[in-house]
Amino acid sequence: MNRVLYNGNIYVERDNFAQALWIEGDTIRAVGSNEAVLAAAPAGSERVDLNGATVVPGFNDSHLHMRSLGMSLRVVQLQNSTSMQEILERGRRFVAEQMVPAGALVMGRGWNHDYFTDERRMPNRHDLDQVSTVHPVYYIRTCGHAISVNTLALQMAGITSGTPQPEGGQFELGEDGQPNGIFHECASRMFADITPKVTAETIADDIATAMAYAASLGITCVQSNDYNEENRHEMDAALALLRERGGLLTRYYAQNAFTNPGTLAALFEEGYATGRGDDLVRMGPLKLFVDGSLGARTALLRGRYADNDKAQGIQTLSDEVFDELVRIADEAGVSVVTHAIGDGAIDKVLCSYEKVIKGGDNKNRHGVVHVQITDKPMLQRFVDSGVLALIQPIFLHYDMHIVGDRVGPELAATSYAFGSMVRMGIHASYGTDCPVEDLNPYENIYTAVARRDLKCRPEGGYFPAEAVDVQTAIDCYTAESAYACFAEDRMGRLQPGYLADLVVLDANIFTVPHEDIRNIRPLATYVGGRPVYQADRARVPANV
Repeated sequence: MNRVLYNGNIYVERDNFAQALWIEGDTIRAVGSNEAVLAAAPAGSERVDLNGATVVPGFNDSHLHMRSLGMSLRVVQLQNSTSMQEILERGRRFVAEQMVPAGALVMGRGWNHDYFTDERRMPNRHDLDQVSTVHPVYYIRTCGHAISVNTLALQMAGITSGTPQPEGGQFELGEDGQPNGIFHECASRMFADITPKVTAETIADDIATAMAYAASLGITCVQSNDYNEENRHEMDAALALLRERGGLLTRYYAQNAFTNPGTLAALFEEGYATGRGDDLVRMGPLKLFVDGSLGARTALLRGRYADNDKAQGIQTLSDEVFDELVRIADEAGVSVVTHAIGDGAIDKVLCSYEKVIKGGDNKNRHGVVHVQITDKPMLQRFVDSGVLALIQPIFLHYDMHIVGDRVGPELAATSYAFGSMVRMGIHASYGTDCPVEDLNPYENIYTAVARRDLKCRPEGGYFPAEAVDVQTAIDCYTAESAYACFAEDRMGRLQPGYLADLVVLDANIFTVPHEDIRNIRPLATYVGGRPVYQADRARVPANV
């Protein structure tokens, strides 16, 4: 198949735009003027008139959770709730509308108590008993680092005041000395017996749902944290099913949460190691995490929280276990990417990486996911060691309103330092951590360039010196994300020899006012030259 897209505004690289490109099979063969590309393409090539639309490389989300996204689209939707009563009512309505049988689990995701206008606290078991007393209720906070359950869920899981606190997590006790239904970090694993069982079919359904949504947004590659020791065979089978059905609408680069040092080397020998696979499905890094979230005050700080001097966060892996996992992976030539939000957690990760990175040669491309609470010396350590930063600008939408209270104004001023990272030469790639935040790349880019929340606050931007321009944001979302998955020689650019992954936009993202970037949507998405999404043909490009 030969296809020519012409009469467009095609982003090639900084300050370099073309009119047309020729795709042969899954690869770009030529980029240039209309005349040159149409002349180079074989006679009979399919021609697609872009009508002046802007085209950019397909977006590559460098960290998210596709299976959780698919699941979240089929549970109680709690995002954007503004009160305790709203999340309870949404649960009651879900039970009634879905006719959930008694005893079946009612799961929800997306609540954030910092947005509540009636009671600004986490829901407890007594609150969720108002959703149901005949269904176990399991509500996941938007960050994924805290859950709330009702009394029946506690009973079904056998959790009482005498239950030991789990390693790497904790559950709260109420004034009566009994568990109050609020669980942090690894404590959520205590409900494994009552949460849905994993099969290849259910995973395939979840990922298919998520991929369709991703394609509709112009996402052509996902670096997704879904694999773990327990589900790896089901994950393999699910992705094979999707390939067989033609359902892989995005490229899939696996981030693997293998956390048992005793079995890690054996897993690598089985093939769960960076590089196995092809450009459609490939094994990526070992994915670890060492702390929680800022919103839940479980992100690990070097000092105490400014708004709670009893809290410092939760370290979810000991230094000894983390060092051993990093050592095993590095010796096997496997990349490691680690969730670290607080400066205390980032410091621990960098210390561990610095033990295996020699002379600043980070050949295995170890990285840190999130990199939120930082200071200048810490960023310099990224430069000196060549460690990657896999960041989520969209986090600013919420975090700019709490970070000063959480960590104090001085540390807040040097955090979320997206501009500094680029200026210092750190390999910084963009993602969303979806479903923690929506998969939408346009809101993510807007936040990076405007440094304002989705309601356009504050005027002038939050520490605007850390803003980036649109071309930088596009490059971080495409070329830098390709670097993070060792594919910078064939992904992330619209140039000859690269895979034909691209998105046709309904507005010129490079020239519209920053606030309008939020509203941009794809007219079409291509993966390997194959259309995987097309909008209503009645839509036409605007602001071209």
